[in-house]
Amino acid sequence: MLDKQIIQNEKGALLVKTFITEDFLLYNDTARELFHDTAKHLPIIDYHNHLNQFEILEDKNFTNLAEVWLGGDHYKWRAMRANGISEEYITGNKPDYEKFLAWAQTIPNAIGNPLYHWTHLELLRYFEIDEILNEESASRIWEEANEKLANKEMSVRSLLKNKNVEFVGTTDDPVDDLKGHEALTKENIPFTVSPSFRPDKAIDIHKDGFTDWVKKLEEVSNMKINDYDDFLDALASRVDYFDQHGCKSSDHGINVVFYEDATKREVQDIFARRIKGEPLSQKEMDQFKTWTLVFLGEQYASKGWVMQFHMNPLRNNSTRMFRLVGPDSGFDSIGDQLLAEKLSKLLDAMDVNDKLPKTVLYSLNARDNDVIAAMAGNFQTGGIPGKVQFGTAWWFNDTIDGMEDQMKTLANIGVMRHFIGMLTDSRSFLSFPRHEYFRRILCNLLGTWVEEGKAPKDMKLLESYVKGICYENAKRYFAI
Repeated sequence: MLDKQIIQNEKGALLVKTFITEDFLLYNDTARELFHDTAKHLPIIDYHNHLNQFEILEDKNFTNLAEVWLGGDHYKWRAMRANGISEEYITGNKPDYEKFLAWAQTIPNAIGNPLYHWTHLELLRYFEIDEILNEESASRIWEEANEKLANKEMSVRSLLKNKNVEFVGTTDDPVDDLKGHEALTKENIPFTVSPSFRPDKAIDIHKDGFTDWVKKLEEVSNMKINDYDDFLDALASRVDYFDQHGCKSSDHGINVVFYEDATKREVQDIFARRIKGEPLSQKEMDQFKTWTLVFLGEQYASKGWVMQFHMNPLRNNSTRMFRLVGPDSGFDSIGDQLLAEKLSKLLDAMDVNDKLPKTVLYSLNARDNDVIAAMAGNFQTGGIPGKVQFGTAWWFNDTIDGMEDQMKTLANIGVMRHFIGMLTDSRSFLSFPRHEYFRRILCNLLGTWVEEGKAPKDMKLLESYVKGICYENAKRYFAI
């Protein structure tokens, strides 16, 4: 007799079904009730991702599974390299099917990695393929998924609609043209696509491309930048431009948290010297970064935006591979810089004048969980529930253990009820089952606390937590 996970298809081939049942990751009755009756049906607010506005505008249909699944996904690229796959099958010019086959060879070796769960969730939720991906099943899955991808029901907009996505927050440089976003506001679509302001290139004065970026800012703002005051005015004009196009938040990639006191005159001199190509000390660079970020934070506060800090990655570790394939290609890892004191001073520099915006703090180093949860509590003012958020488990922490640890730390030190929940931080239009993954983990955590006698089995109260954390809190927080 066949095992219940092994079935025959219509051609007589034996297929190994996935392990993803209706009660996947739900280990008690309370968890199951919370997920199936409440969490499962809630819309998705994906307030931070790296999706392409123009692919949504054109309502793109992807050619094949490799294009939609592997293109730009450095999470998968890292796993493939760790499995001994040659770079030509990852970022190189090998045919798409061969790249997909390399992924199919990799995934059986990744049990315990969330990629193993995400891969099979995505096959099941988008393609109704209830089969384990491996070398043997790869050709069947390739053909079936590609056949479905060719249908209009699998276009980008349909993928968003069918997963009940209500809001998409893309990531955009201040010099970007938002015509795609503007055009989307005129389309009859059941979700909102909003830009997010990512001014890393305005703050990273130490990078080689800084002066070239300032010239681009000058062009798009139609403002001559002769000095630092002009630079700030041009940035403020781009904040206005983004605000006019429905922006709800900014985002900052901060590899090392900085803070240095300075006078305005000192920063004006630092900017002028950098434009001339003169070298700067680390202190001077941090003085410029501090003054500029505080200025931007005050701009965000005036617009009612949310400010997000993604802290403590260690980027581009392999010089050789950076030269070969560039940034954001899977060669970043967890940084271990201390952040408490400088982060406190940076937030306080905005808060002292009551101009600290709503702020979300993420760290790539889980060691910082207690620090961030405690830091958020220092600035909970203004009558806004959860004004400063301990952001969801991010990147390398986006695992079952990582999500549970983040939520437990928040519950231990802060007020979990106002947590704004999950985001994908993804470049893939197939990534939205990660919200389901998070919701199952959340419901199981709450259910476990009930079963262990740590929380009451008050279903009305527990449902309010689930509705808030999965949907309502983010909708209110980002003023959607």
